[in-house]
Amino acid sequence: MRNRFLLVGLVAAAAAALLPGAAAEVYSLDSCRSMALSSNKEMMVKAEKLKQARYTRKEAFAAYLPAFDFTGGYFYNQKNLSIFDSDQHLPVGVFNPLTQSYEYLPAMNPLTGKPITLPDGTPVPATTALIPKEAMEFDIHNVFFGAVTLTQPIFMGGKIVALNKLARIGEEAASELQRNEAQNVIYAVDAAYWTVVSVKAKHELATSYVNLLDSLTRNVRLMVDQGVATRSDLLGVEVKLNEAKVDLLKVENGLSLSRMALAQICGLPVNTEMNVADEGVKEINPHAEIATRYDMEQVYANRPDLKALEYAAEAAGARKQVALSGMLPNIALIGAYSFSTPNMFDGFKNRVAGAFSVGVVARVPLWHWGGNYNKYKAAATNQTIMELQVADAKEKIELQVSQAAFKAQEAVKTYVATESNLDKAAENLRTATIGFREGVLTADDVMGAQTAWLKANSENIDAMIDVQLCDVYLSKVLGTLN
Repeated sequence: MRNRFLLVGLVAAAAAALLPGAAAEVYSLDSCRSMALSSNKEMMVKAEKLKQARYTRKEAFAAYLPAFDFTGGYFYNQKNLSIFDSDQHLPVGVFNPLTQSYEYLPAMNPLTGKPITLPDGTPVPATTALIPKEAMEFDIHNVFFGAVTLTQPIFMGGKIVALNKLARIGEEAASELQRNEAQNVIYAVDAAYWTVVSVKAKHELATSYVNLLDSLTRNVRLMVDQGVATRSDLLGVEVKLNEAKVDLLKVENGLSLSRMALAQICGLPVNTEMNVADEGVKEINPHAEIATRYDMEQVYANRPDLKALEYAAEAAGARKQVALSGMLPNIALIGAYSFSTPNMFDGFKNRVAGAFSVGVVARVPLWHWGGNYNKYKAAATNQTIMELQVADAKEKIELQVSQAAFKAQEAVKTYVATESNLDKAAENLRTATIGFREGVLTADDVMGAQTAWLKANSENIDAMIDVQLCDVYLSKVLGTLN
């Protein structure tokens, strides 16, 4: 193993010896992903929206089925209903067998022997039937009524079919948006997770660097005491040591903040000690060679955000059909059972009685000053807009995939290059240290070698983490991030 691994391992072992007996829980990348997915509020919102879309789909399907409704009411009327305003006298006819008809006998004037007539010449009947006003008065002070109706759509211009299609599309789009949000959460977790790994590695590196400078300071102090080094050499090394300690403090603060960020994303209290499983990783094996070209049709099929946008375009087509239905006739079957008290089905009676009725209702739009037509054209234009947005998104996704693949390739190349520099930096530090002990090199030469060693290791850590993040990002843009 390389010298840096041995040195970092010794430092880590010494630190572990100082920790309390109870070991903190270690979280793997998969466990962090699971916790984040289960606690993320946006994921919860997406789950509720998916449930809402399912209820909407069931609601739309119910429009195919007959609807049953009950309507009831009560009225109090101040006055009764009366057909006549006063008592009525109706002429009484006498049947004449000869003419086979009824004849009304006029009243005769006893003085003249002639029929008595009204001013308009109408003869006054000799006999009449009295109909009192009270006999034709009906009690409607308290009126109760109700009806049970059945409505079965027969033809709604395609509106019900379009609304069911729209509801189905909404459910599928909600599912894709939920999957897309899950990928966003996973990517955020991976970024926070590997940030902790990176900062932890740099913390160990900074600790090792402080130890190197501390050892160099002791050696220079001994050389000053022996008169083979100057006070200026010692001050230069001590300044470098103080700078390294300040940098170590900054890294420690950064490590605490990165652990807090990971805990927050995972839904844990921010003061949770987030020790991750990959903190001790020293090197990685890059995945298989990254392809330079991809089947974009397969990428399009895998991308949940693009599929959600395609569903939005399909939904625009369904809304166009809904707008078209406003210009077509609507036909429905109506059935009802109506009842009331009082009722007039068999004379006027103060009791409950009712009857069935069945019919067909048709509504045909005739003229709305172009309102329905313009609504349809607006929906058609919106569909065209959505289709153009889908085409534009596909072009951007193709560019995104190309850039992500290129960045991933470059990350692997950079990592391989930094790996090759580690041995050289370690060997340079070793020879500089030996040269300093032999008196052929100065403290500045050793500090220069230490700085080069620190830079090589720091760049290697950055490159290692960049490979991981680029790999996750490439999976995300390809739609294969599970």
